[in-house]
Amino acid sequence: MDWLSENAWAVWLGVAAFLGIAELVSLDLVLVMLAVGALGGAVTAAAGAPFVLQLLVAGVISIGMLALVRPNIVRRLHTGPELRVGPETLIGLQALTPTAISVHVPGRIKIGGEDWQAKPYDESMTIEAGTLVEVLAIRGATAYVHPLPSIES
Repeated sequence: MDWLSENAWAVWLGVAAFLGIAELVSLDLVLVMLAVGALGGAVTAAAGAPFVLQLLVAGVISIGMLALVRPNIVRRLHTGPELRVGPETLIGLQALTPTAISVHVPGRIKIGGEDWQAKPYDESMTIEAGTLVEVLAIRGATAYVHPLPSIES
C-alpha cells in the first residue's frame, strides 16, 4: 500500500491511458474528457497532494471538460460545410453583361461556362451593357443579378 500512495501519479496516468484507449472504441468524446481529468489527478498526485484532493481535482476537471469543451467539439463535428448543388453554386459569381438588362427586356450572361437569362434583382433598375454584375439569386432558368460598384479614375 505504501507503493500505491507514493506512485499515485502512475496510477492516474494508467487510468488516463486506459480511458484514452477506450475512447478510440466508443468515439463518444466522453471518455477522453474523463482521461483529461485523470491527467489533472496525476499532476496533483505528482505535486504530493492527498488522495482526496487528487480525486476532487480529477472530478472538477472532468466535469468542466464534459460541460464546457465537449459540446463545442461535438457541435463542430456534426456541422459540416454548407453544400450548394446545382444552380445554387452560381450565386455569388460575377459576369459581364453584353447587352442592357431590365425587367422588361431580360438579357443573357455567361456564368459558370453556361449561358443564362438574366434580369436585374432590383426590378426598378436597368443595367447597362458592359457592366460587371454579381449573381444574387437563381429562380428557374433566370439569374437575378446586381451591378457591382466600379472604381473609375
